[in-house]
Amino acid sequence: MFPLTIYLHGLVVLLAAALLTWVVSLVKGNVAIVDSLWSLMFLFAGVTYALLTRVIATRAMLVLVLVGVWGLRLAFHITWRNWGHGEDRRYQAIRARNEPHFAWKSLYLVFALQAVLAWIISLPLLGAITARFASSLGAVDFFGAALWLLGFVFEAGGDWQLTRFKADPGNKDKVMDRGFWRWTRHPNYFGDFCVWWGLYLIALAAGAWWSMVGPILMSVLLMRVSGVTLLEQDIGERRPKYADYIRRTNAFFPGPPKP
Repeated sequence: MFPLTIYLHGLVVLLAAALLTWVVSLVKGNVAIVDSLWSLMFLFAGVTYALLTRVIATRAMLVLVLVGVWGLRLAFHITWRNWGHGEDRRYQAIRARNEPHFAWKSLYLVFALQAVLAWIISLPLLGAITARFASSLGAVDFFGAALWLLGFVFEAGGDWQLTRFKADPGNKDKVMDRGFWRWTRHPNYFGDFCVWWGLYLIALAAGAWWSMVGPILMSVLLMRVSGVTLLEQDIGERRPKYADYIRRTNAFFPGPPKP
C-alpha cells in the first residue's frame, strides 16, 4: 500500500523549509539561496519518512546515509561557491520578467515550486524507507549503491576540478576541458543522474517500482529544463571558445572526446 499520509507529511516539511528560506531571501534580497536548500530538501524528506515509519530497517539506513552525504556535500559546495557573489544571473532574469513585486511572487515561482519538485523526486526515498518487502539487502541494492557512488564521484570530482580551474588566474577566458570535463560537458549533472537512478534501484529492491517517477523527473530537469539546456542557452555568446568544446565533447553522458 502506498504510504500517502507519510508522503504528505514530507510535503508539509518541505514547504515549511521553503517558506523559512524565502523569508531569509527577503532580508538578503537574493533568491539564489534556494540553490543551497535544494539538496537539503531531500535529506529533510528522508528523515521525515524515517521518523514516521518508526522501524528503521537496514535499507532505510543505507538510503539515509547516501542521501545525507550527497545532500550535505552539494549544499556546502553551492553555498561556498556563491558566497559573496550576489544573485545568480538566472534568478536575475526571472526577477526581471516578474517585476513588480517579485519578492512576493518568488514564494511560489521559486521556493514553493522547488519544494514540490523535490517532494516528487524524493519518491525513491519514500519507497526504500517505508517498504516492508525484502528488508535485507541484496544484489540490486548493492548495484544501486555502486551507481550512486559512480554519480557521487563524477559530481563531487567535477565540482572540485572546476573550482581549482577557476581559482587559477591563468585560466581566465579558457574553457574547462580536463579531467571529467574532457569526457562530458556536465559531469556534475551526469553525477546527479546516476545518484538518483542508484537510489531508485535500492527502492526497486524494496518493491517500490512506482518510485521511478522521481528519477525520471530529475533526469528531465537535468537534461531538458534547468540543467544542460538552460546553462547552454547563451554560453556560446558569452564564451566563444565554448562552441569548439561543444563540437568535441558529449553534452551529458561521458564518452571519448572527438578530434
